[in-house]
Amino acid sequence: MVEQAEIAFAEFGVDASLDEIARRAGVASGTLYRHFPTRLDLIEAVLADQIAELVELGRGLLTVEDEFDALSTWLRAALMHGLTYRGLSAAVMNSALDRGNGLVSTWHAELFEVGGALLARARQSGMVVADADEADVLKMVGAIAWAAQDTPDSSAQADRLLALLMNGLRHGGVQR
Repeated sequence: MVEQAEIAFAEFGVDASLDEIARRAGVASGTLYRHFPTRLDLIEAVLADQIAELVELGRGLLTVEDEFDALSTWLRAALMHGLTYRGLSAAVMNSALDRGNGLVSTWHAELFEVGGALLARARQSGMVVADADEADVLKMVGAIAWAAQDTPDSSAQADRLLALLMNGLRHGGVQR
């Protein structure tokens, strides 16, 4: 069910039909609602899987020899996540604030931890400017997702903006 929800949310956003998700998963709507009593419960399940994949990718990239490429690869994955699941994250964030949910804080901390570690490696290797700050970099990636989300070529637009960010981070300027 979660896999079908990921697909539907990516296609239709946070308002994707739960009945359609159940149909795609080959289950009755009641089965979906038994496992996920609210839309938010399903959204959280989808995001939990996606965040876990991003964190796992980042941890795997911590051993890649080219620190700049590892950082760039992870930031691009985070950016594509932001483009694909833009409405879901906002829905969860708003609800979490209302409910005092620590889940979002945990996700935020995990993403910042792995993103910060990748940035620190690239900074220590001399491939990234010394004053690059992980909070600033991750905020810029979020801003790129926001800026590109409603453009006809959102992925291409996001890639161009990310390339500008990466060129700005690169120690010694553009090299590629």
